[in-house]
Amino acid sequence: MKTGYRVPKGLFGASDFESQDTEQNSPITAIRVNSLVVDPAPGATLPVNRRSELLGIAWDGGSGIRNVEVSLDGGASWREARLGRDLGRYAWRQWRFSLKPVQAGTFTLMARARARDGSTQADALIPNPAGYHHNVVQKADFHVA
Repeated sequence: MKTGYRVPKGLFGASDFESQDTEQNSPITAIRVNSLVVDPAPGATLPVNRRSELLGIAWDGGSGIRNVEVSLDGGASWREARLGRDLGRYAWRQWRFSLKPVQAGTFTLMARARARDGSTQADALIPNPAGYHHNVVQKADFHVA
């Protein structure tokens, strides 16, 4: 096996293909659960006292997306977003969250996906030389005015 698409051995759990492991690394054989915030864009301004839809996508390694949660208070509390239609194994899953902000200010939206196999996005980055498996909970700052 070529040396690309590999991570430090043991950093992300046991390898599914131990015969392909080296002393230093293991091949990437699965996609980790992840999500993205697509709207609001970072730095966008939402209207105060008007309903806005926060939008994103989530995906995983094939078990399917169980849920996506959003936080607007730095992760102290999480609320479930509505999932779009499940288009099948390995397909992106849209999510949306309706928000009616009642005060002006700057806010940070966090989105966290959980797969049906129980895996969830990482709370902190797990550094590795090539940056693979970067699935830390995403944050997007936006303004309300």
